[in-house]
Amino acid sequence: MTSVAAMPGQATEESTGAPAGADPRFTSAETPPNILVHLTQLAIARGLPYDAWFTGSGLRRDQLNDPTLRVSYRQAQMVIRRALLVTGVTGLGLEVGRVETLGSFGLLGLAMMTSATFGEAINVGITHHRVSGSLLDVSFEVISPGEVALAAWPRFNDAPLLPFLCEELFASSLAISRQLLGGDFRPSRLEVTYAKPAHVDAYTDYFQCELVFGARFNRIVLDAQWLEHPLPSHNPLTAQQALALCTQQHGVGGVRQEVVTSVERLLRSHLRQQPRLPDVARMLNMSERSLRRRLAEGGCIFREIHDRVRAERALELLHGGALSVAEIGLEIGFSDPREFRRAFKRWTGMPPRSARQHAA
Repeated sequence: MTSVAAMPGQATEESTGAPAGADPRFTSAETPPNILVHLTQLAIARGLPYDAWFTGSGLRRDQLNDPTLRVSYRQAQMVIRRALLVTGVTGLGLEVGRVETLGSFGLLGLAMMTSATFGEAINVGITHHRVSGSLLDVSFEVISPGEVALAAWPRFNDAPLLPFLCEELFASSLAISRQLLGGDFRPSRLEVTYAKPAHVDAYTDYFQCELVFGARFNRIVLDAQWLEHPLPSHNPLTAQQALALCTQQHGVGGVRQEVVTSVERLLRSHLRQQPRLPDVARMLNMSERSLRRRLAEGGCIFREIHDRVRAERALELLHGGALSVAEIGLEIGFSDPREFRRAFKRWTGMPPRSARQHAA
C-alpha cells in the first residue's frame, strides 16, 4: 500500500505537485471548478489581482466558465492556498460560501429545489455532492432521534486548507437551506475539528447557533423535524429530469467510483466497529463476492481503502489536537493503543506523536 506519509495533502504552497507514488485521486481531474469561480468573482468584486493564483496550475481564469472543465484536487489546492495568502481575507471560506445559491450548482440546485421535502433535497445534494464541485466528501448522519447532521470528511491530510473547505461547505449549505426553508432557518450547532479561529465572531453572526471547535467531527447539526418540511417549488417531473442529468455528469466509470465512495462512506461512519468486507457488503445489500469484484474493477482493494480511511481520520484528529493518542485509536477501532501506534506507523512511516508535532 502507498505510504500515507507521502500523502500529497501535506505539500506546502510552493510544492503542491504530487510526489512519486502519491494517491492518484490527488491529480485526477474530476471536480467542477465552482469554488475557484466564486473565489475569482470575490477577487474581481474587491479589485484584487488573481492571475498569479493560476501560475503553474495548468489552468487559466478564462477556462473556469467552461461547463466541461474539471480540475484536480492538486489544482484547486494550489489556487486556494495562493488566494488565502494574497487576499488576506479572514474567513475567506465563509465569504465564498455565503454568497452561493441553488443556481450556483446548476442541475444539482434544480434537483434539490424541486424535491418534495427538505430531507429529500438534502439526500439529493449528498448523493451528487461531487457535481457541486465540493472538495470534501459528505455524508448524512442520524445523531439521535431528534438530531441529524451533514458531516464533512477530508479526502486528504490537508490541515492548512481544512478551515477554508469547511467554511465554504457549511456556509454554502446554510445559504441553500435558508433559500429552501426561509431566512429564519437555524441549525442547532456547528462542530469542527480545528481550533477556534481569530474571526470566530463571523461564525457567530452567520451561523447563529452553538459553535464547537476542537470537536471530533466536522458537521452541522439540525433538528430532525426540518427533514419533513415540504418545499413549495416541488415538481416531480423536473426533479427526475434533473436527477437523471446529474447522474450522467458523473461520467464514464461513475458506477465503479460510486461503489468505492459508498465503501468509504460506510467505513468512515463505522470505524469504531472495525467493519470487515462482509459487513460492508451486507450494509450495501451486495454479496461479498460482488463487492470484491466491483472494487477490483475500479483498481481498489478493500483492505487498502480501510487503511487509508483510518489513516486519514487519525491524521485529522491528530491535527485537531483535542484527543489523546489512545482516544484517537479508539475512534478508529483500536482498543489497544499499542496496536494503533504500530498500525499508524505502518501507514504513515511515523508514530502518532511525531505526526502531531509535525502538524503543530
